[in-house]
Amino acid sequence: MNTSTATGVDALGAPAPVLSFGPVVLSVPGRPVDLQVRVSAPATGTGLAVILLSHGQGPSNHLSSLHGYAPLVDFWAAHGFVVVQPTHLTSRTLSHLVADAPGAPFFWRSRSEDMSHILDRLDVIEKAVPLLSGRIDPTKVAVAGHSFGGFTSSLLLGARVTDPDGGGEASLLDPRIKAGVLLAAPGRGDVLSGPMADALPVFRTVDFSTMTTPALVVAGEKDDSRHFTDMGPDWHADPYTLAPGPKTLLTLFGAEHGLGGIAGYDAAETTDENPGRVAALARLTAAYLRTRLHPGDPAWQVACEALTTGPDPAGRVESK
Repeated sequence: MNTSTATGVDALGAPAPVLSFGPVVLSVPGRPVDLQVRVSAPATGTGLAVILLSHGQGPSNHLSSLHGYAPLVDFWAAHGFVVVQPTHLTSRTLSHLVADAPGAPFFWRSRSEDMSHILDRLDVIEKAVPLLSGRIDPTKVAVAGHSFGGFTSSLLLGARVTDPDGGGEASLLDPRIKAGVLLAAPGRGDVLSGPMADALPVFRTVDFSTMTTPALVVAGEKDDSRHFTDMGPDWHADPYTLAPGPKTLLTLFGAEHGLGGIAGYDAAETTDENPGRVAALARLTAAYLRTRLHPGDPAWQVACEALTTGPDPAGRVESK
């Protein structure tokens, strides 16, 4: 097992201007409302890799939609990625429209299916966004998700669950996705004891042993999700601990569930607001995905080596 210490030194070069376009509206048969996505991309470059970003929930009305996570989206797009953000059916912006739809209120299956629908229509999305046509490499795709979005991403990376409604094992693995980033994602199900445990029974059955796609798991050192479990912050490291390699764990020192404020700029509900932490996380995740999606690119190795030199490390990285 390799270990290094993170400080947040940028190993990715100068940022490019970013173009952001949305909503791109996709009609999906059987979905109670159209699937809307925002696309952000660098103004220059070709052969661009894609990051599908799954939002979490939270008390804000619009951060749980295509409008959220600007601190990550802006950085990723400026450093060479096309970021596609869907508004899942769990979004507060849709609650008045889908309250009685099958799967409500958590739509755990639909959230993962949204990402596969996006990949099915990636060529349509590319042509719909001005100045983007012909610039995407559809073979280089990653998924990232925060909190509930981390669970969504886990399923796309190969984790399995038992369907609480129909029974039987459910697999939503999408082999087109080559890497993932799980941000404060839920962990094992056999330790759930908080008030939300009964609301999301699908969480109780998650099996990370089948999550074979490479992934970076990000856990806050102080992310104690008592509404789900009394296991403490280690719960959010489970997708690393319980899944087979290759996996990497980034533990952010002092971070709570908001990981410093990734859901939005100046989001009032962030309990651990720390712009430096967010900047370090953005750089680390971009470097990890660049190396995973572009084999031979040294961004991740260079970043980890450089990140050991600072006086105030943002976190700790370990791999298996």
